Amino acid sequence: MSDGLDRIDKISSSRIGSCVLFSVVFAVLVALDQVFKMLIVNNVKGPGSVTVIDKFFYLYYAENTGSAFSLFADKPWGIYFLSGVSLVLGIVIFALMIIASKNNMKLLAFSFCLLSAGAIGNLIDRFRLKYVIDFLRFDFGSYTFPIFNFADICAVCGTVLVICIIIFGSKYFESFWNLLFAKRKTENADR
Repeated sequence: MSDGLDRIDKISSSRIGSCVLFSVVFAVLVALDQVFKMLIVNNVKGPGSVTVIDKFFYLYYAENTGSAFSLFADKPWGIYFLSGVSLVLGIVIFALMIIASKNNMKLLAFSFCLLSAGAIGNLIDRFRLKYVIDFLRFDFGSYTFPIFNFADICAVCGTVLVICIIIFGSKYFESFWNLLFAKRKTENADR
């Protein structure tokens, strides 16, 4: 009997530990995003640009009132719409991270951690400044890739990781999907 309780305690503490670990990683990623943006404001905003690799990579101060590729930047209501979307997505994805980490699905939890940190990192800027600070600029000849920031990197990496999990680990993702909706299936079956 004691062995069974010890096993339950270990499983429970490892699940809590996993949730705490991913929550800490989330907080660190959001904090890093804000620190990078603060450094850019303090060191790059004045000159506007710092060359890292000539004719290719620059630290470039930009205020983005829109989303990716400045979508909704010209709309007065755009910042509020994007803030609402970021808030909802950030919370939902954070909850998915907790569910995945509680069920020992660490790769999926990490991908949700990245996605949520990206959404919340930019949300903080939108609430605080009414725009997002972007600062990574890459030029490819005459083409300038849209300027982005650390939060965007987190969101993109998290998205790519989720897509890879869905494509290459379909059974893994399917088990997570079933975990999310298993309760509803059993409730509907009982009726």
